[in-house]
Amino acid sequence: MMKMRLWILLAAGAAALAVGYGAFMHYRIGLPGMINRMRDPILATQPVAWDQGPATADTAAGERQPNIIVILVDDLGINDISTFGGGVAGGLLQTPNIDALAARGAIFTNGYAGNATCAPSRAAIMTGRFATRFGFEFTPAPMPFHRLLGSFDFGPHPAIYHTDREADSIPLDEQGLPTSEITMAELLRDQGYRTLFFGKWHLGGAEEFQPQNQGFDEWLGFMPGAALFMDINDPNVVNAVADFDPIDRFLWPNLSFAVRHNGGQRFHPDRYMTDYLTEHAVSAIEANANRPFFMYFALNAPHTPLQALRSDYDALAQIEDERLRVYAAMIRAADRAVGEIVASLEEQGIADNTLIVFSSDNGGASYVGFPDINAPYRGWKATFFEGGIRVPMFVSWPARIAAGSIVDSPAAHVDIFATAAAAAGAPIPQDRAMDGIDMIELIDAAGTAPPERDLFWRSDRYRVLLRDGWKLQISELPPRTWLFNLEDDPTEQFNLASSEPDRLAAMTSALNAIDAVQAGPIWPSLVAPPVYIDHNILEPRSVDDEYIHWAN
Repeated sequence: MMKMRLWILLAAGAAALAVGYGAFMHYRIGLPGMINRMRDPILATQPVAWDQGPATADTAAGERQPNIIVILVDDLGINDISTFGGGVAGGLLQTPNIDALAARGAIFTNGYAGNATCAPSRAAIMTGRFATRFGFEFTPAPMPFHRLLGSFDFGPHPAIYHTDREADSIPLDEQGLPTSEITMAELLRDQGYRTLFFGKWHLGGAEEFQPQNQGFDEWLGFMPGAALFMDINDPNVVNAVADFDPIDRFLWPNLSFAVRHNGGQRFHPDRYMTDYLTEHAVSAIEANANRPFFMYFALNAPHTPLQALRSDYDALAQIEDERLRVYAAMIRAADRAVGEIVASLEEQGIADNTLIVFSSDNGGASYVGFPDINAPYRGWKATFFEGGIRVPMFVSWPARIAAGSIVDSPAAHVDIFATAAAAAGAPIPQDRAMDGIDMIELIDAAGTAPPERDLFWRSDRYRVLLRDGWKLQISELPPRTWLFNLEDDPTEQFNLASSEPDRLAAMTSALNAIDAVQAGPIWPSLVAPPVYIDHNILEPRSVDDEYIHWAN
């Protein structure tokens, strides 16, 4: 009897310790969010008004500078939209509004992100430069997040955590786009444009880095790399928590459902985030219909945490997997947003003379656990394989671009700056190296030989060069070199590094030359988790699977 009581007490003690440890870990993970909410309280829903432009236009819509809109979605896999014959869940979700936007202009079949993660891509878009030219190499994230990634079990290959670099790191808010850079908003504002931003910023939270100090006249959105789409307890939201993903574990307790307007105090939106941002973007279009405007519309969908509006979720009953259904519903809302923006332009009579660029900041992520989001390409977000950097890229400008245009020449996020500048008649900065080219010229030259150019990517000791249809990837962690002929092998199945020694040598030399003129990172990489090229986080992985360590 005594032994039994002892065992019961020991079992109860162990259970209590387990519960206590679990509670402690949850508290520790959620501590940054708790501190942030205390330091930066969130107000109730606030009214938002937009500066009203002229009641009538001095010049007819077709005779003035074109309006320019950049629509950027977040972590959208190229197979997540139906434009390329795909769509979520084997095509059970269609994206008719995105498809219509693509069809009314030019589709770039070889569109490339500025980077394989969120923030450096956004920096490349805003500046028209490789983000490594000015040290914006890694995605801003708090140190507890890095530590969580460093301690997580990623399978046969552990994450690398650089404790020795912590002392060289800088506060999260100071991890921002240098104010010495010339942003697209600054360039266009100097040309007389009204500049507007909506959505996810992710280019620094300190006041000096916020949109109002980077060229935007008005803005509505949030500073971090993610936000809740709705209060988690709202009856109109469906939440899909992924406990298997360390990023998801960090996001749920730390994120807030909140936005800022023009740098003011945070407050709660009054509806689902995607719809809220869209409603105000439409209002801003109406307010500025009679003057040229530039709008950067950066949705956070379908980036985690996975939260869908219940009405969108209910409309997709044909998708059986509940998490995939939530993911698809988020894309459905993003597709609706694109449709409402285009409809607003048409209602105002300014659609024909509006240049719209649509893209995603990078490829779909392995950590969401869905297998086909980047099909047919290998790799994921946080790799420089095509699945990580090949993204949807469309340009619509009905007054200038013929509907149904197809462009096979490589285009990249750095090209958006040059394209906007050319359309607006703005001079390209001459005091610094610029990496973009005008995509309208690529459209005009469709069917001819593509221009000679190099596209370059780097994340710490993982570097990539794309030149003349060949792609060189060099990783030092683990030591690996891949050389692919993308014209013959767009899905990167056949590594030619050993069979093409002369080309390998020439491309390595070119890669090293470009790398040599890049800047060092503004803040160090603290963690490098393994990313398996051919397997998502839920799929079995073996020690022999190809992988890279992604630095951040």
